[in-house]
Amino acid sequence: MNIRPFRPEDAAALAQIFHAAVHGVSARDYSPEQCAAWSPQPAPAEAWQERTSDGRIVFVAVNGSDQPQGFIELERDGHIDCFYCHPNVAGTGVGLALYQQLEIRAQDLGLSSLFVEASEAAKRFFIRQGFTDEGRREIERRGVALHNYRMTKILI
Repeated sequence: MNIRPFRPEDAAALAQIFHAAVHGVSARDYSPEQCAAWSPQPAPAEAWQERTSDGRIVFVAVNGSDQPQGFIELERDGHIDCFYCHPNVAGTGVGLALYQQLEIRAQDLGLSSLFVEASEAAKRFFIRQGFTDEGRREIERRGVALHNYRMTKILI
C-alpha cells in the first residue's frame, strides 16, 4: 500500500469507495434507509474531481496496482471533510496510514488544530487518534435523519 496525492483519474474510484463504505462499513451503525439517503448511488466522477478545485488536499491509498483503496481530504482550515476506505480494507491500517499522512501535512501547513464531523465508525477511529468528542449533531440527508459527531484535535 502506498499513499499519494489525488489524480484526476482517481475520481470514479473515489466515488465508488465512498458509496461502498457507506453501504458496507457505515451499515453497521446506520439503518439501510439512512445509508441510502447518505449515498443513494455513486456520484459522477466529475463531481469528485470538482471537489479538488477548492484547494483541499486529497490523499489516496493505493494498492500495488495503483488502484485506490481509500482517501482522506484536508481543507485549508483544518477540516477533514471526507475520509473513507473500501470495506475490503477497513481495519487493515489503510485508514491509519491516510490519517497519519494528513496530520503530517497539517503540521507542515502550520495548522494548530483539526476538526471533523465523524460518523459512528469514524468517531471510534478519531478517538484513538487523540480527537475530542464535542457532541452529537443531528443532520438530515434527503429527508432522512442522520447523526454525526463534531470532533477536534489540537496539533500544537
